[in-house]
This record gives sequence, C-alpha cells and structure tokens, in this order.
Amino acid sequence: MKQSKEKFDFKAFGQAIKAARKAKGISRNQLADKLNIAPRYIASIENSGQHPSLQILYELVTLLDVSVDQFFFPEREQEKSTRRRQLDTMLNGMSEKDLKILSATAKGIEEANNEITGE
Repeated sequence: MKQSKEKFDFKAFGQAIKAARKAKGISRNQLADKLNIAPRYIASIENSGQHPSLQILYELVTLLDVSVDQFFFPEREQEKSTRRRQLDTMLNGMSEKDLKILSATAKGIEEANNEITGE
C-alpha cells in the first residue's frame, strides 16, 4: 500500500529566490550564466514553483543568501532569516567607518522607537 505524501510547494521558495536575485541586482540571464543553466529554468522556479534539482537548490540559496529554514520549518523560530543573511553579507563588505555610521543610525532608530512606544 502506497503512503500518501504531501508534495512540497516550491512557489514561496521561487518568490524568495526572485526577490533575493533582484535585491542583489542580478538579472535572470546573469544568474543562469553563473549556474550554467537556462534562464527559462530559473523563470520556472521563480514563477511556477518548479522543483529545482538539489544541486541548483544549493547553488541558489548559497549564492543569493536565502534561508531554506523558513520554507522547510515554518513553525520554528528562524535562526537566521533570509533578510538577516543578506544583511550579514552586506555588513561583511563594509569598512569600519561604514559600520560606525550604520551603528549610530541603528541606535537613533531604536531611540526613536522607544520614544514612540513609551519604553
């Protein structure tokens, strides 16, 4: 007797890949060239939720800094969300001066939020 298994829906993953690709300023053709695959394969993943091969899945998430935990374990608190991974990558490329400016900006935002919420 064959067990009924729920098939994973890759549409949300495809949308995250598309958003991450656009955020990094990479065209579909550029990404296809980097992965040595057809641009229509990427379009199918992004727009139709096509299941990528395991190798392409790996290459997409590592190249675009996308966390798969949010898709495979949605009920779990994400240790590092896609946005946090992308910010980490950006932070790693910043100079010490850039980091000081960013830190001061973040403190200002935190203080403004505290004033608004009365904390």
